Amino acid sequence: MTDMTESDTVAFPQDRTCPYHPPTAYTPLRDSRPLARVRLYDGRLVWMVTGHTLARTLLADPRLSTDPTRPEFPATTARAAEVRRRKTALLGVDDPEHRVQRRMMIPSFTLKRAAEARPRIQRIVDERIDAMIEQGAPAELVSAFALPVPSMVICALLGVPYADHEFFEGQSRRLLRGPTAADSMDARNRLEAYIDELIDRKQKQREAGDGVLDQLVHERLREGELDREDLISIAIILLVAGHETTANMISLGTYTLLQHPDRLAELRADPGLLPVAVEELMRMLSIADGMLRVAVADIEAGGETIRTGDGVVFSTSVINRDESVYPDPDALDWHRPARHHVAFGFGIHQCLGQNLARAEMEIALSTLFDRLPGLRLAVPAEEIPFKPGDTIQGMLELPVTW
Repeated sequence: MTDMTESDTVAFPQDRTCPYHPPTAYTPLRDSRPLARVRLYDGRLVWMVTGHTLARTLLADPRLSTDPTRPEFPATTARAAEVRRRKTALLGVDDPEHRVQRRMMIPSFTLKRAAEARPRIQRIVDERIDAMIEQGAPAELVSAFALPVPSMVICALLGVPYADHEFFEGQSRRLLRGPTAADSMDARNRLEAYIDELIDRKQKQREAGDGVLDQLVHERLREGELDREDLISIAIILLVAGHETTANMISLGTYTLLQHPDRLAELRADPGLLPVAVEELMRMLSIADGMLRVAVADIEAGGETIRTGDGVVFSTSVINRDESVYPDPDALDWHRPARHHVAFGFGIHQCLGQNLARAEMEIALSTLFDRLPGLRLAVPAEEIPFKPGDTIQGMLELPVTW
């Protein structure tokens, strides 16, 4: 591969033209696997990993750092460049600090804990559908269902009052896609102040509640195993990621199924396909498109040398369409082995909440289509707005009827 000039390279990120397909401008990147050059908003050239095998290799390579406070760490927007200056737990720290933080959280996010949460998730899903039915068609599915379900689930898990959901959902939106860096920073400050005050309230309680945050306050913080700044950062990443990502998967997953009626009919005829269908939707939709790293040592990869200080971006939407791994990758297919997708990342930073996310997706989608068999879009598909390419992908609104 020869180095491209800045004018030759594809800009990253770009908006999708279809909410469940990669941007059409990324086609040259798919043709240049497993590694390409892309241009960020500020003109910086970085490496983009586009091949599935190489992606899994590099995501597990400790020579790539996730620490956004490093001076050469790449940013995809001016907003992200500003926000990255603040410490970010779990996703934004390397080992050994990462290992310590993750070890504290793993017991709360095991497959067993996700299975134990299923009855509660089912109750929440049923309650939200009851409310939609009582209100009557049409409905806006994002605000009525896709957002409140994971928001209620993560609040119950963490021990955050759901009564505060409008506040933290609003601040999460500003943090992830505020119009300016100042707006995103203000949202981060407000979230930090909110969690700080919530920690104070929990410290004053004589007995700990059963939420993850309660346990961290009464055990790890009290014993000095975790400082307050790290606890606030951990709580924010769990709260924001815990509802934003799954909400987008539910809304975009619903839209995608409605746009693929044959696949939906197949799923209804054989509910046993549900777990593999969720994996295929994760692969196909790749909502977190653009995991960032910076090289802390030279790395030979894909016939090129990634130099120390080079930025690296992993385009999950392109990686998960690698036809050497997924034949006919642009098709939705319940019968392919999609489990090895990188929608949850890979390596030590693989999504901590993936077991919970799978449970929520399975219950939300199956119950929604079971209880509303006539569910359909309320307006033409091309009129429904979806999110721009510089944030987590999903639907801004999803008007439906039944």
